[in-house]
Amino acid sequence: MSGSPLAVLSAHAAGWRGRPWPDGLEHHARRALLDWFAAMLPGTRVAPATLLAAAMVEERGTGQAVCYVDGGQGAARHAALLNAVSSHAVEFDDIHRDSGLHPGSPTVAAALAVAQARGASLDALLRAMAAGYEVGGRVALAVQPSHYRMWHTTATVGTIAAATAAALLLGCDEAGIGHAMALSATMAGGLQQAFRGGGMSKPMHAGHAAEAGMLAARAAAAGVTGAADVLHGPAGFAAATSDSTGQWEMALEGIDEWFVIGRMTIKNHGCCGHLFPALDGLLALRAAHPFQPEDVARIHIAGYRATVEICDRPEARTEQDARFSAQYCVAALLRLGAVRLEAFSPERLRDPALRALMPKVTLGLAPDLADAYPRRRAARLRLELRDGRSFELEQPFRKGDLEQPLTDAELDGKFRELAVPVIGAAAGEALRRLIRDGDRLPGPLPRAG
Repeated sequence: MSGSPLAVLSAHAAGWRGRPWPDGLEHHARRALLDWFAAMLPGTRVAPATLLAAAMVEERGTGQAVCYVDGGQGAARHAALLNAVSSHAVEFDDIHRDSGLHPGSPTVAAALAVAQARGASLDALLRAMAAGYEVGGRVALAVQPSHYRMWHTTATVGTIAAATAAALLLGCDEAGIGHAMALSATMAGGLQQAFRGGGMSKPMHAGHAAEAGMLAARAAAAGVTGAADVLHGPAGFAAATSDSTGQWEMALEGIDEWFVIGRMTIKNHGCCGHLFPALDGLLALRAAHPFQPEDVARIHIAGYRATVEICDRPEARTEQDARFSAQYCVAALLRLGAVRLEAFSPERLRDPALRALMPKVTLGLAPDLADAYPRRRAARLRLELRDGRSFELEQPFRKGDLEQPLTDAELDGKFRELAVPVIGAAAGEALRRLIRDGDRLPGPLPRAG
């Protein structure tokens, strides 16, 4: 495998077993774990996680891995699948902006389940996460932006990230990690169309990625081999899912100098990340020119291609559809002041005042913003008020991106907001302190109410 992208990435991943933590990076890994729990816990209360947990109860198996959907312990693959589904269900999970990957959902779910099953340390978990995030982010960089036209990156590349993290925890050496990556690449799948319409497929993408990644890692640990050129070959992963055999020189640049897990976007809204620039821009406009929802005549959003192709949903009715609807999410922001879990409750989905605002929101493509995607996530807004005043603003980045990251206090606030209703204040604070400063793995958690 010498010299291939797979060889470079597997060598880097293997190095995480013993390398000193780069300055400040362990803190970023702990932030990623805390954010994963924040996104995952509310997802344990909703479909499809609840439906799958009931359907798969006979497949739990035996073991120490925790399925947070129902609190039971069992086999690692069972827990990883259901926890990954949960962590992608309410659209609060992390994003690697430059590659478009949500690495946390599949990677942390797989790594935590293996770590719990094997009794590993928290440090080992955090290192496996760092390795998985790194491999996933860089493979995604090599195939973007064309990959995202048809494929869901979290489903596809997320499988490779999960396999990497699991393989490290299973004790695979550099060659074994490479085989886990190679095997996982040919198990990957997940179509854009699955979440451009209705249905519950999207969270299952993360679940499948975690489970398939674990299968690949276990196979590699048992001696099963994969193809060394599966990422960059003429009929390999990049060629099959993008418009080239991969932009590997760019993707691998600086691989031991900067790290994906230290460059994460932590979500500040509970909806599709492609909507964040518009939501942040609207908040800025409202702060500069105070107005009420009833004052709005029209709001036009000019964005990049994914914003228009995925988020122009003027008739959104279901919770899943609403999380991806610019019309709904902008209306919810106007009506409620924020786009959090409450915005997608059954009552809000039927709210006539909120729905009356939706037709006032339109979308259009800005070619220069489309050309800058995915490394730049921007939006241009034109706000017209009923009194004749109009305002324009370009929002160049999102709250939570590297340009304006969530502070530790803001992340702690997000965690408490999302976790406490599920596990209670005392358990939430204990979990937060453990992840922030502890040295043992999170385990089973109580359920509030």
